[in-house]
Amino acid sequence: MKEHNYNIRIPAVLEKEADEKIAALAILASQLTAKELTKLAHIVKTDPVKTALAKKYLGV
Repeated sequence: MKEHNYNIRIPAVLEKEADEKIAALAILASQLTAKELTKLAHIVKTDPVKTALAKKYLGV
């Protein structure tokens, strides 16, 4: 599979937090399909109840 590079801005209070976010995003991108990521993003953006349940399940 080819790799593609992008320049993006990550909102975070500290650079360490931004680094952690981008590392997590990279893992998600490598393990989920584009369709799965798109669906996940849609749920996070539009369904706060499901998002809250997922956070509770994850312990965050």
